[in-house]
Amino acid sequence: MQLRAEALDAHLAKTLAPLYVIVSDEHLLALEAADRIRIRARSQGFSEREVLTVDRHFKWGELLASSQEMSLFGDRKLIELRIPGGKPGKEGGQALQDYAKACAQIAEASDTLTLITLPKLDWATQKAAWVTALQQSGVYVDIPLVERPQLSSWIGQRLAAQGQSADRASLDFMVERVEGNLLAAHQEIRKLGLLYPEGRLSAEQIQDAVLNVARYDVFKLSEAMLAGDVARLMRMLEGLKGEGEALPLVLWAVSEEIRILLKLKLGTNDGRPLPMLMKEYRVWGPRERLMPSAVARLKLSVLQSAMREAAQVDRMIKGLRSKQFAGDPWDALLQLALKIAKHA
Repeated sequence: MQLRAEALDAHLAKTLAPLYVIVSDEHLLALEAADRIRIRARSQGFSEREVLTVDRHFKWGELLASSQEMSLFGDRKLIELRIPGGKPGKEGGQALQDYAKACAQIAEASDTLTLITLPKLDWATQKAAWVTALQQSGVYVDIPLVERPQLSSWIGQRLAAQGQSADRASLDFMVERVEGNLLAAHQEIRKLGLLYPEGRLSAEQIQDAVLNVARYDVFKLSEAMLAGDVARLMRMLEGLKGEGEALPLVLWAVSEEIRILLKLKLGTNDGRPLPMLMKEYRVWGPRERLMPSAVARLKLSVLQSAMREAAQVDRMIKGLRSKQFAGDPWDALLQLALKIAKHA
């Protein structure tokens, strides 16, 4: 059965299933969910724990063997199977189907409980037979990412859980300082709980306590560009530069987004439906929400010009002279990204 993360506590209070599956790229929330299962399992006598990690040397027979091994001390066992790549392969997929089938035949947790953790699965993998088997046979918890527009509310809820609150401006201040880093946000929230008593936190208290722990992500930069968020775009590009990110990688992320926009624009101009085009070019996640408005507002000539300018920035990175730009290639890249953001 599929279960929302917020319903996990209520489920665990009533029962303990033989098989749990946690799927997420949000490492903090996945870790918290797994910890709740571990704590509940420990309270029910699952004192032995074995961790199996799937890599290219992993033998799938180890999973079945581990589940069949008797504990030396007669303890109940928690088996954790970690699949960091999210793709078990043909042999692994079949092994997971067989394992899920075996778990489904157990009415309630016996002497073995299994916890499988996976990263967020792409659209094609979600349709795989082994994923369906896990969803049908176990408790399947798919935890979505906390996107930037949701982060203020998430921080507010976490503060409320420890008896504190803050105004929206202070929450937004925290969002800027922990850009894309939920673990860092969690640490800052816990710090506020240690530094100050319960109640309303002032802006001064938050600013004094919260460090600048932003994790600038080259792919989040593309989201800021698509959304037309100029202030965030400039802040992130400066952060990437300051952190020593490879300029060719940043240019690739920006130019790839422009290339996709151009393909979508040409396709819609030919009368093809945008949803079909986005599926064809693998536009998922936050980009799926941002792309339609960007495609609608950007002119074809702007996108074609931007692609030519991306080639000029590439020349500058390689130490060659550019006809379009002068000076630092980082500045040239900023001008290119702003061209898309301001029009979008």
